[in-house]
Amino acid sequence: QVQLGESGGGLVQAGGSLRLSCTATGRAFSGYVVAWFRQAPGKERAFVASIRWSFGGKYYADSVKGRFTISRENAKNTVYLQMNSLKPEDTAVYYCAVGSTDGSTRYGDYAYWGQGTQVTVSS
Repeated sequence: QVQLGESGGGLVQAGGSLRLSCTATGRAFSGYVVAWFRQAPGKERAFVASIRWSFGGKYYADSVKGRFTISRENAKNTVYLQMNSLKPEDTAVYYCAVGSTDGSTRYGDYAYWGQGTQVTVSS
């Protein structure tokens, strides 16, 4: 069983930056794919970025390429999402998720989920 905890959300003006963190307890991330999804009010949960823990392969949604960076810190068993040049349309609850399918953008391929952290970008 993997328990996930997200942090780092908040309110920021357009053009600003935030860094989200996702830390696993109960089991290490080794061997898994860790992803960030987001869900805006009235919309479906959407893939943002993922990283394969062992080999570091990274994938991004087109809407965040060049602005968001996913990374990992082995010693802390933590995955980060650095979000720069934030836009009002990035406003959503951001969820960390763990699965085993490299590069998957499908919600159903991720078995473990965190509770989410709110990101609000004002115009």
